[in-house]
Order: sequence, then C-alpha cells, then structure tokens
Amino acid sequence: MPAEAKSDTSPFLEGLMAPVMDERDDRDLEVVGDLPGGMKGIFTRNGPNPQFAPLGAYHPFDGDGMLHAIYFEDGKARYRNRWVASAGLLAERKRGRACYGSVSEFRIPDDDVMADGGMMKNTANTHFVRHAGRYLALLEAAKPTEVSRELETIGEYDFGGKLEGPMTAHPKIDPKTGEMVFFGYSPFPPFLQYHVADASGALVHSETIEVPASVMMHDFVVTENYAVFFYSPAIFDVEAMMSGQPGIRWEPERGMRIGVIPRRGANADVRWFDVDPCYNVHFFNAFEDGNKIEVYAPSFDRMPGGLQFDSPEQNEQPYPRRWTIDLDAGSVSTEQTDDRPGEFPRINDSRAGLRHRYMYNTMARNWEFGFDFNAVIKYDIESGSAESYTHSDTTVVGEHIFVADPAGTAEDDGWVLTVASDRLTEKSELVVLDARNLADGPIARVKIPRRVPLGFHANWMPE
Repeated sequence: MPAEAKSDTSPFLEGLMAPVMDERDDRDLEVVGDLPGGMKGIFTRNGPNPQFAPLGAYHPFDGDGMLHAIYFEDGKARYRNRWVASAGLLAERKRGRACYGSVSEFRIPDDDVMADGGMMKNTANTHFVRHAGRYLALLEAAKPTEVSRELETIGEYDFGGKLEGPMTAHPKIDPKTGEMVFFGYSPFPPFLQYHVADASGALVHSETIEVPASVMMHDFVVTENYAVFFYSPAIFDVEAMMSGQPGIRWEPERGMRIGVIPRRGANADVRWFDVDPCYNVHFFNAFEDGNKIEVYAPSFDRMPGGLQFDSPEQNEQPYPRRWTIDLDAGSVSTEQTDDRPGEFPRINDSRAGLRHRYMYNTMARNWEFGFDFNAVIKYDIESGSAESYTHSDTTVVGEHIFVADPAGTAEDDGWVLTVASDRLTEKSELVVLDARNLADGPIARVKIPRRVPLGFHANWMPE
C-alpha cells in the first residue's frame, strides 16, 4: 500500500479525518457493556478515504469511498473495511498516484487514464444501502456501485442497462411495498430524473422532470402516494467547473419551489409550490395527513459554504423545520420546530413515507465545515418533548442511526448507534444507546481495532 494521503494545506486530511491505508477483518471485538440480544445484522459506515495524495486542493467529497462494517453474529462482533475499488481508483493504483482533480479544482484526466477509469472517478463514498438483495455504495454524481456482503467491489450497477444518468445517495425504500424510489440530478441535461424500482429490484418507472436549471439536490422525501423535491437555488455553473473554479453558486433571487409528483407520475403531473429560499441537505421524513403533506428536515437559510466548495468557513446552522403542503389550497406553510441546530436526521426506517412520531438528529459543537458532531437528540413530535445525550468532550461522532428491536412493538423500541472517535487517543468505537432512554448514555461500546476516519452516512441491515 502507498504512503498515507496527507496534505500540508487541507484540514480534511489530518487528525480524525486522516485516511487509513489498511483493509482488515477482525473478529471477536472487545465489547464494554452488554450487546442487545436482538441486535442481529450489519452496521455500515461509508466515507471518503483517499488512497493517494491529492493533485491539488482537497475536499471531503473527493475521497475514495471506504466501507466500514461491523457484523453482529452469534452474539459477537466482527469488523471489516474495504475500499470501493472503482475503475478510477484502479486506474490510479495502476499508476501509483492520484490522477483526478477535485470538486473544487476539476481536471480532465489524461487520455490513458480516461480509457481505464473514465472522465470522473465514481468514488461511491457517501451512502450504503441494501435493496432486493443487492448492496449498493452510492455517490450522487454517478451510478451505484454494487459490492458483496463482505464489501468486495463487483462494479457499477445500472439496473440491467435501464438506468441512464446518476442515482442519488438517498434513495427511499418503502416499508410496505418494498419499492425503492430515487432520483438523479446532473449539471448537464436532463437535469432531473425520477425513478422507481420494484421490490424485486427491477427499474419499472423513469421520468424526466423538466426544470429550468441544474441545482445541487442531495436528498428528497416520499410519502405513500407522492415524491417531493425541494428545488433550491443552488445553481451549477458548468463553465466555472470546467475551468477549475467552484462550480456551484447560491442565487436566492431565482426563488425556490417545491415539486410534488405522484409516485408513478409523469412530468405533466408535477405540482410546483413557491416558497422562501432555503437549503436542506437531508430530510427526516414526510407523510400525508389527508390531502396535506408534512415534511420534516433540518434547514439552512442558505446553502452552506462548505457545499459550495469555496468558503467552508461560513457558519450557517440547520434548524429543524416543518413544511405543510396543502394540495387543496395550493399553498405551503413553514414552521421552525426547535432552536437547537442539528444534521444527519434519521427516523425508524419502518416509518419511511408514513406518519412517524420520533426523529433523531446529530448536534455539533460548531457549524464550520469540520465534522465536529458531539451529541444526539430525539424528538417526539406528538408530545413536543425532546431528549438528548452528549458524548465526552474529546469525542467526535457521526450519524446516529436507529436499529429496531425485532421483539419491540413501539416505534422507539430499539437502539441508536453511531461511530465515535476520540481526538486524544484517535481510537474509534461503535456506541450503542437505548432509544427509549437516550439520556442514560451507552449500554454498550464495541471497540473498533482501527480508527474509522470521520465520514458520511451510516446504515443498518438486519439479518
């Protein structure tokens, strides 16, 4: 393996974000406390982990995807990590160096590199989902990458040749029908495409949604009967991007719209609603209440500087909000539901698209683009109450995901899991909290035998 990819200028390649160079398989992990007997499955975390030193400026969105998994089997825990071996990464391994630019300094690679790995490297570094028996590592700028249960890369997956264009990193899996609903956006036409894959994994519905310009749209929501898009004025500038300049601008003067399309609808069926500009990176959930749709999400007043790739020092904060879309009246109302900022929103996935009661959000020490998360909060939207747990002063955590207790009956019967890393020791562990009693702190800590670099999304795959 090459030397670690380090930089004298990027804080995203230092400390807890420094890449790791080994691929491991460790069994019988040390556990402090007691693992719940019903917690059987695979915890996964995806994130950037560049194998080679960057050519120039580095942004976390650039790093090669590395999957980290903890398998809970026979009352024990096993850890395994693997790079997503994309065609672009294989081209770089062949040459022993980085060959691609970054999101903030795009470069067209040499012809021989493009022949091996394509014009853009599909890092698949953002999320990891399972649908219809396939394990998919996701990057919203490209097609999904299929891997095995043991994280070995199989290759890009295009639904038997039916998927044209990229796939979002945040598909929604319907807990009732088993369908996977997703979209893809692109700086080039068509700017927005909408898709549905059935429970068997077949792509059965695709539609181009006509929009006037390409915008960065990271996430969306679905309900039982609709898909909902927040078309914010985060505008791509292709000329700037191709010249090596930051390629996204926040242009609130363009206004903002919310689009609602029936789950199997066409472009002509989309209803658009004008709202005040804001930017939502992720959503908790949405559900129908009669002929109204309620949408919950942490929301920024403007696009965070770190997502524009040129001003990560900006300190915007995302506050929980609720949008009520009245399909009869043709109107939208918005309400901030809490004054505590947070991101990486999650729910019990068995309520995706359905009425939910509980929401889990991750809070931070500060909101510079530095991944300094340190706490989790649980909201009860029926009672209006909230409960939180703050990790230690030197701990940095990732997304907190909900794991349902298979023997449970209530929506919050289960556990909340996150990867926690200590700035002093640079060691990582998987923290297990009781979802019904977050404030009591961890009931178990699984010691991970190597540091897990700070990254993006986590998930749970029950077995």
